[in-house]
Amino acid sequence: MKDYVQKAFINHNPYEPVSKIKRYGERKMSDEIRIGIIICDRYHVCAGGKCLRALHNREGAFSIYNDKEVKLVGYTACGGCPGGNIEYAPEEMKKNGAEVIHLATGLVVGYPPCPRLTNFRDFIQAKYGLDVVIGTHPIPQNYYEMHTKLGTWDSPRWKEIIQPTLADEETRLSYD
Repeated sequence: MKDYVQKAFINHNPYEPVSKIKRYGERKMSDEIRIGIIICDRYHVCAGGKCLRALHNREGAFSIYNDKEVKLVGYTACGGCPGGNIEYAPEEMKKNGAEVIHLATGLVVGYPPCPRLTNFRDFIQAKYGLDVVIGTHPIPQNYYEMHTKLGTWDSPRWKEIIQPTLADEETRLSYD
C-alpha cells in the first residue's frame, strides 16, 4: 500500500465520521486517486447518475476527495445476494489501479439495508489490501425519512455507517 494511503488509514475506525478523518491529506493536488464503485444488485440496471453526480460535486462520501483528482476505474454490481461478485470485482478494479472501493449508498438505503455490508468491506480490505468506504452519493431525503420512521439507523453502529452520506436536508432533497 502506498505510504500516503497507509498513513491516512492506519488504525482507522471504519465507522468514524468522515468529518473527523483527514484522508489523503499528504497527496499533492495533481495526484490522481483511482476508485471503484460496487452497487447493490437490486439496482443492477442503475446508470450511476447519483453516484457520478456526487463524485463530480464531491458530495456525500466523495467529499473526502475535495480538491483532488479522482478517476473511476470500475463500476459494477455485487452480483446479488449473498454478493458473489465481491470476491472477484475488486481484483479487476485493483488491476486497473483502484486504491479505494466505494460500496454504494444503495447498499445502505435499500429496504432492508444490505446485511452483508460490513462483511463486504472487511473481505475486500483483507483479500485485496484496498481501502473501502461505505457510501457514494448523499442519502436521498425520501430514503432518509422512511428509514427514520422505521428506526433502521437508530443504533450507534448504523449512525456511524451513514455518517459519510448523511448530508443536510437541502442536499438530500436534491438526490430524491
